[in-house]
Amino acid sequence: MIRTVVWGTGNVGRAAIRAVDAHPGLELAAVLVSDPAKVGRDAGRLAGLGHDLGVVAVDDVGAVLDGRPGAVVYAATGDTRPDGALEDVARAVRAGAVVVTPALYPLYDQRNAPPEFRDPVLAAIAEGGGSLFASGVDPGWGNDILPLLVSGLGSTVDVIRCQEIFDYSTYEQEESVRDLIGMGRPLEYEPPMLLPSVPTMVWGGQIRLMARALGAELDEIRETVDRRPLESTVKTRTMGVFEAGTQGAIRFEVQGIVGGEPRIVIEHVTRIHPSCAPDWPVPPDGAGAHRVIVEGSPRIEVTVAATAEGENRSAGGNATAVGRLVGAIDWLAAAEPGLYDALDVPLRPAVGKLGRRPR
Repeated sequence: MIRTVVWGTGNVGRAAIRAVDAHPGLELAAVLVSDPAKVGRDAGRLAGLGHDLGVVAVDDVGAVLDGRPGAVVYAATGDTRPDGALEDVARAVRAGAVVVTPALYPLYDQRNAPPEFRDPVLAAIAEGGGSLFASGVDPGWGNDILPLLVSGLGSTVDVIRCQEIFDYSTYEQEESVRDLIGMGRPLEYEPPMLLPSVPTMVWGGQIRLMARALGAELDEIRETVDRRPLESTVKTRTMGVFEAGTQGAIRFEVQGIVGGEPRIVIEHVTRIHPSCAPDWPVPPDGAGAHRVIVEGSPRIEVTVAATAEGENRSAGGNATAVGRLVGAIDWLAAAEPGLYDALDVPLRPAVGKLGRRPR
């Protein structure tokens, strides 16, 4: 059994506790939190399991890492604090742990990561002997292993398009939805996530990973962005009111150009309400999905719609990201210490999990 720490108990951390508890090869050793109100609470309650797991949340990072856990699922946010997340992750790697996380987008394509992200991790690996694998859903399996798998079913491939189509009213992280993405802000507001070069910073690594796996030479990576206002005021369950005239939907593409044409495309269509931009692509049931379209012979389309925490699609997406990461821990523990990406780490069948439920 690999003693595993879950660091953070937000949207991703809740799913991580459940996934670690359900994994036949992992033991939940500790849960780290930053909110004083969560200290002393049982992990099972924090994860929404409805019963105790016998592991209470603590906030003493040093004491937990001094216990030399075998693995750490780093589930604290990196969106608004990338430097802090990088420092935390390097600290855990330096302690000798296998670390998996969705928090550090530049390290998804670790071979091309900026030195300021890559070098501290490599130094920590050399010093402590740990490993790091950073991945997620989108960016993550939705635009690396899934499209690559599907592309192998085609005789000819003209374009690979990966889509995330979501109603963000189900996304329980208001700061990101309003401030980073700009939902509910005036159209003159410039959302940080949509500033020039930022989409490429976040999703460009996935374009490069796919191109590398396909043996394709990229000319460049391009971006397109479109935004639409709400025609009427809407009220959401988790984030309150979004006023008419403010941003209600965004659509952007990160395009891998091969031979002068967009051949590898990551597209996001995000709404705060289904009524906004109805002419844009929609998911099968209006809530949210990830889709891969391979244009070629034959044309192939695969849609994945995951649900968790009361049929919540955003929670379902988080759970699949966690499943990918937690499922990689035992493989990473058996591999040499190092910095890994999605093309290194296999997605394997759910060995030992069929019919198994968390305690």
